[in-house]
Amino acid sequence: MSDTLAREALSSTVTAVIPARGGSKGIPGKNVMPVGGVALVARAVHACLAAEHVGRTVVSTDDPLIAAAALRAGAEVVERPEQLASDQASSESALIHALDTVESRHRQSVEVLVFVQCTSPFVTAGEIDETVLAITRDGADTAFTAAPFHGFVWRAEPASAGAGANARGAYGVNHDSAERQRRQDRVPEFLETGAVYAMRADGFRKYLHRFFGRTAMVATAPERAIEIDEPGDLDRARALAPLLDAATRPHRDDIDAVVLDFDGTQTDDRVWIDGTGRETVSVHRGDGMGTSRLRRAGLPVLILSSETNPVVAARARKLGVPVVHGVETKDVELEKWFRAEGIDPGRILYVGNDVNDLPCFELVGWPVAVGDAHRAVRERARLTTSAHGGHGAVREIAEWLLGKDL
Repeated sequence: MSDTLAREALSSTVTAVIPARGGSKGIPGKNVMPVGGVALVARAVHACLAAEHVGRTVVSTDDPLIAAAALRAGAEVVERPEQLASDQASSESALIHALDTVESRHRQSVEVLVFVQCTSPFVTAGEIDETVLAITRDGADTAFTAAPFHGFVWRAEPASAGAGANARGAYGVNHDSAERQRRQDRVPEFLETGAVYAMRADGFRKYLHRFFGRTAMVATAPERAIEIDEPGDLDRARALAPLLDAATRPHRDDIDAVVLDFDGTQTDDRVWIDGTGRETVSVHRGDGMGTSRLRRAGLPVLILSSETNPVVAARARKLGVPVVHGVETKDVELEKWFRAEGIDPGRILYVGNDVNDLPCFELVGWPVAVGDAHRAVRERARLTTSAHGGHGAVREIAEWLLGKDL
């Protein structure tokens, strides 16, 4: 059976639902915030689509921006009613609504419901598959991901009448404080990661809870167990993304267009000014070679810059590529361009170096930072080049895309 037919066969039995409402207060717009250059909701969608044992991937949301990001990532979208998107609404209520909608829409029953949270940015397809298999292969009724935990948990005793908060004592919850056991001598404990849950759909409808019957636990790597609830969590996830994400570089088949910033990307961000005020910059011949080979391979290339210096247009003429420069809102111009050209933004690779490139990063599927880009840009990039701006970064990207064909 082909992969497509196998996925279609699964679609009526195993459905992943990603609840992603738009009203986050701790981090406004949280579910479309990028980690490793990819929106949180899109990261969850990608993991579900890559899982072999998930047939259909659905995002339940009340927010049009989240819905658009989910559709671009390849998910089906269920529009969540307002009453199910409040702070008081439970995840279970959103799951039931999504389950009802999917079964009605496709006239197929769901046997296994997979609940994936996009606030866990490092969930993997393998973890999702193992959670599903705990039910379909091993016979559990529900399953969830958990990480090994070796911490000593303490709890503060209730304060006595008239005593201040500092007067309270503390006692061990998962250990006897008078007996300090070695880690290897303690009974293994696990923390629920909050990333993936799976459950038999009929049991979920009956109990309206993610845990019932026999529950299986799927152990995951503790370094991946990050939940994003506060701004500090988002900062940590972005710092860890280069270490935890698979460094998958795009190939020619992944990209339909390349958009290049100019200053700091095709130059080293320095400018020489003579006594008349005339400005000159330095570019890299290897970048010119890379641009030429990208064009020869049939990839549209655009230079997009806020710089007004005529050197930008002169360089574009030399390279034989279109240019838009001297603009303040680069993202607006980028959107105009890809709409006019009929190019899917999810298949655009955009290269930048500074914070004015970040709005463009939000629009494309492959945001790339040059090696010496501003820290905030590197944190939001999907990939970072080894070469610095003006020192062959564009040629390096051409090598990613074209390989030996360069």
